[in-house]
Amino acid sequence: MKRQIFLKAGLPVLAAALLIAVYAMAAQNDAAVTQALTQAGASGPWWMWPLILLFFCFILGIIAVLAGVGGGVLYVPLVSGFFPFHLDFVRGAGLMVALAGALAAGPGLLKRNLASLRLALPVALIASSCAIVGAMIGLALPTNVVQIALGATILFIAILILKSKNVAVPEVKNPDALGIALGMNGVYHDASSGQDYAWKTHRTLPGLLMFIIIGVMAGMFGLGAGWANVPVLNLMMGVPLKVAVGTSKFLLSITDTSAAWVYLNQGCVIPLMAIPSIVGLMFGSFVGVRLLAKAKPKFIRYMVIGVLLFAGAKALLKGLGIG
Repeated sequence: MKRQIFLKAGLPVLAAALLIAVYAMAAQNDAAVTQALTQAGASGPWWMWPLILLFFCFILGIIAVLAGVGGGVLYVPLVSGFFPFHLDFVRGAGLMVALAGALAAGPGLLKRNLASLRLALPVALIASSCAIVGAMIGLALPTNVVQIALGATILFIAILILKSKNVAVPEVKNPDALGIALGMNGVYHDASSGQDYAWKTHRTLPGLLMFIIIGVMAGMFGLGAGWANVPVLNLMMGVPLKVAVGTSKFLLSITDTSAAWVYLNQGCVIPLMAIPSIVGLMFGSFVGVRLLAKAKPKFIRYMVIGVLLFAGAKALLKGLGIG
C-alpha cells in the first residue's frame, strides 16, 4: 500500500522534474534547436513540439499496452512521418523509448523466472553485436534509403502480427545438441494455471542466426526488436510464450543499449525529443494497464495493424519523395 502511494505521488514529481530539465537544456541551445526545426520545415516556437510530442506519446503508450507491442515499433514510423524531426533523431529517441521500458521491466521478469538468463545471454551476444553494425549502417546510408527500408519493414511487421499465432506452451519432443550445450532450458511457474512447466529448445542454430538479422534491423531503424524476438523464440525455438515475452523484454535492455551508444556518440539523441517521449509513454502505459481489462483485444489488434499499415505506407512514400 505504501509503495503504491509512493509511486502515485512520486511519478508526477519525477515527470515534472524531467520536463523542467528538458526546458533548461533546450533553452540553453534555443537558437540551434530553432534552426534545426526551421530547416526541417517546422513553424512555431521550439517548445511547442516537445509538448505535442509528450501528448502524442501518451496516446501511443496507451495503444502499445493494449496491443501488446513495444512502443518503439509504433514510435519511429509515426513520429518520423508526422513530426519535423530528422530521422536520425527519431531513431535515437526510439531506442531510448524501448530501452526505458526494458530497464523498468527487466528485474521483475528475472525475479519471477519469466526471463531466462541462459536463454538471453547467447542471444544478446549475437543481437547486440549486430545492433551496433545496424546502427552504423543506418547512420551511413542516405535518409531516403533508410526511410524506404523502414516503410517496407513496418509493412512486413503489420503482416507478421496479422498472420502470427503464438503457442502458449510449444511441445518440444527432441531438444537439439546446441540448446542442451548452452543450457537453454528451465522451469517456470504459471500463476494463472498454478502449474509448473519445464521447457527446452529445438532448432536453436536457425533461431540464433535469425537474431543476426533482428539485431541489424533493431540498430538500423531504432525500433527495438520485441516484435521479432517473440515469434522466433516461441514459434521457431519452442520457448513458452510467457518466457519468450519476458526474455524478449529483458533482451531489449542489452540490444538497444549497444545500438543507443552509437546514436549517442553521433549526437543523435537529444533531450528535446527523448525526455518528452519517455515521460509520455510511461504515463500512457499506466493508463493502458488500467484500460486493458475493459478493452476488446481483437479490436485493438486490428487497430494497431491498421496504424502500422498506414505508418509503413507513409514512411515508404516519404522515402520515395511522394508523401
